[in-house]
Amino acid sequence: MGESTPKPVTVGEIMTEKMESINALNTAQEAAAKMAEKNVGSLAVLDDNGKALGIVTERDLARRVCAAGKSSNSVTVGQIMSSPVITVRSDHSIEEAADVMIERKVRHLLVLGESGRPAGIVTPTDLAAYIRETGDIRTEKMDSAILQLLREHRRYE
Repeated sequence: MGESTPKPVTVGEIMTEKMESINALNTAQEAAAKMAEKNVGSLAVLDDNGKALGIVTERDLARRVCAAGKSSNSVTVGQIMSSPVITVRSDHSIEEAADVMIERKVRHLLVLGESGRPAGIVTPTDLAAYIRETGDIRTEKMDSAILQLLREHRRYE
């Protein structure tokens, strides 16, 4: 019997399943309050049918509301969200997710389940937590992809 190649770890295995969401018509103030209440750094922006329209992050709030001198009560989430939303399927490998983050220069990927609806979210924190818990860096590609992400976001110099 030959040695088998380990099965790649999928995004679905490491993603944060408890993804918080908001409607595009909510205000930036409501988004900030929900992020604080739920202790999250981003919210998926969904339409009334549960379809992902975008994502709003703490960075969006800081740059598009605070730094722009706008009132968070007069700006809607739809005006400041990052769109189009970047997604991966839950069966994608974590290496593929890291590649997408680097190529698209994003930190948050919505994870689509079999139904095509958002099933969770994956961030560099999820990738780092997986590595910390398992000590498993299966390829040099994964190692360099995560290091590149951390360097780009000034988390590792």
